[in-house]
Amino acid sequence: MEAHQLTSKQPVDRSARGPDWQALVRRTVDLVLAASIVIVLSPLLLALTLAIRLDSRGPALFRQRRVGYGQHEFTLYKFRSMRVDADPKGHREYVTALINGKAANGGRKDLYKLAVDDRITPVGRWIRKWSLDELPQLFNVIAGDMALVGPRPAIAYEVAEYPSWYLKRFSVKPGLTGLWQVSGRNERTYEEMVRLDIDYAERRSLPLDLSILARTPLTVLARRGAA
Repeated sequence: MEAHQLTSKQPVDRSARGPDWQALVRRTVDLVLAASIVIVLSPLLLALTLAIRLDSRGPALFRQRRVGYGQHEFTLYKFRSMRVDADPKGHREYVTALINGKAANGGRKDLYKLAVDDRITPVGRWIRKWSLDELPQLFNVIAGDMALVGPRPAIAYEVAEYPSWYLKRFSVKPGLTGLWQVSGRNERTYEEMVRLDIDYAERRSLPLDLSILARTPLTVLARRGAA
């Protein structure tokens, strides 16, 4: 599938206009930190690749089209946590209902991911618990499709259900972590997640990015809101 724009209206990333030193510093920080983390964690990345390949049939990496800055699609990378023959229909129907306020998942309307999902492999369940499946997105950061900090990258079928005001979240690049992730994550409703993403986009600054990056390891270790 060729990358394309979902709508003719492009949000404007304020940080990208003119000779903005913060945009330059932010991109430099993204590149240096992402590349450094990949180097430091390379033994872990290799071990996870091997574990996934031994655990179930299929490639270690999962590729999925996501919607990013300006509502342009890009290929997002994750460690595969599901069977290769997993049918996305159930998740698509659930997320559609969730956005429209009609989802019920064991009484937890605020859960983004399905509480019971038999598509997930044993290794996949473990790497999701510790958010290790997200690590390959470091390569998306290096490529420039994502930033270290930003809104959660959305799936196209989610965006198709969005009311117009949700589109403000595409005024900045999606992030590996973000305000939503360190503010409760799956303990939040879908609308609260979007409001946090928009709040971040409107208040975006280097101090805010550094604050979110500093909070992310503790959030992961505490497994707060992890699925």
